[in-house]
Amino acid sequence: MYIPTLNLTTDKNEMILFMREFSFATIITAKNNLPAATHLPFVITIKDEKVILISHFAKANEQWKDIVEHPVLVIFSQPHAYISPTHYDSELNVPTWNYMSVHAYGQGTIITDHTQTLEILEKTIDNFESAYRPQWEKLPESYKSTMIKGIVAFEIVVTDLQGKKKLSQNKKETEKQKIIETLSKSKDTNEQWIAAYMERDYKNKN
Repeated sequence: MYIPTLNLTTDKNEMILFMREFSFATIITAKNNLPAATHLPFVITIKDEKVILISHFAKANEQWKDIVEHPVLVIFSQPHAYISPTHYDSELNVPTWNYMSVHAYGQGTIITDHTQTLEILEKTIDNFESAYRPQWEKLPESYKSTMIKGIVAFEIVVTDLQGKKKLSQNKKETEKQKIIETLSKSKDTNEQWIAAYMERDYKNKN
């Protein structure tokens, strides 16, 4: 991804935190020069200091066949906000967009073992709705087995993490504060998130 130096983040822990906060991501593969994308929930784990992404495809979605032979890209990107030039001191400005994004490149592995697939499903449940786990435990094994036959579980070992924070870093402090104040009062959740990230970024640098 194109990342100007001003917007580059290399803090691994910060990127992992971001991926966990916005874990519904897009996995992109390419076959015969034709890209394909699927939107999936990911569980982000750390093993032997390596970042591991786990999820599953519907078996009918044949993109799962393309994650082993070639590197894959998973894009984590959610909070974003339109930034009006009315926040700036000079009229010689144009609208822009603030956002954050993490691109995770890696190598995929298909999980074929029934028990391991079940573990991935249960990790997903625990990650997104642990309160559902008791109900899951009561489901018949035959029902779970049928479900497992309809999916393809996989994991990706991340080999490269790229993080971008476009948070008005090139603007005056007074202008940043105007943007933060406006976005924090917005009813739009994305804009509130961007205000919070701008505030955090500002404090970290001061």
